[in-house]
Amino acid sequence: MGTLYLVRHGQASFGAENYDQLSERGFEQAVRLGEYWRERGMQFDAVIRGSLHRHAQTLEGICKGLQMDDCEPLVTPALNEYDSHALIAAVRPGPRPEVHTPELYKQHFRLLCDALAQWMNGTITPQGMPSWDEFSGGVRSVLEQVRERHAGHNVLLVSSGGPIATAMGEVLSTPAEMIIALNMRIRNSAVTEFSISPKRLMLQTFNTLNHLDTDTHREWITYA
Repeated sequence: MGTLYLVRHGQASFGAENYDQLSERGFEQAVRLGEYWRERGMQFDAVIRGSLHRHAQTLEGICKGLQMDDCEPLVTPALNEYDSHALIAAVRPGPRPEVHTPELYKQHFRLLCDALAQWMNGTITPQGMPSWDEFSGGVRSVLEQVRERHAGHNVLLVSSGGPIATAMGEVLSTPAEMIIALNMRIRNSAVTEFSISPKRLMLQTFNTLNHLDTDTHREWITYA
């Protein structure tokens, strides 16, 4: 069997005008993951990523740490994150305060979870976004492609929390509320592993940060 390694992007720029940009810490997380894998002789037969800037930056950092020269990925928007601003606007129209306190941070994610649930059951149609069936179908198509083409291979996939949680839902047949709960727990640069066989994908690990499990790197753990 091969293994599909799903990696959430490094820490982005939450609260900034442009979220789709890794912070300095986010890039360090990605490089450290690559270094961790290089120390263990990891090699990948295929690389896939979303088309967002933070996906490209995260893969760049991983490849730097791996010292991997040939790092040409398959790029697909099917692995891009949902638009959290559009989701929240669909359930709470109007201007929103800047998220700069712990309480506002909690409010933001409570609203987001509510909006995700309504989007998944078809109650809302956020502006500029696909339907939940289209979003999850895109993730499913990537997983099917991996299963059909890469049984016996090691595949690296760089994406965001939403698509990775959706992939978990596909593999485990979990209800929507569980997909949302999984989404909210995926940490920056965390690794989720699926075994690849020609017939199915099977969960091995979820949301691991072995590359940051040292006295030096534990303070690098972030969620946004």
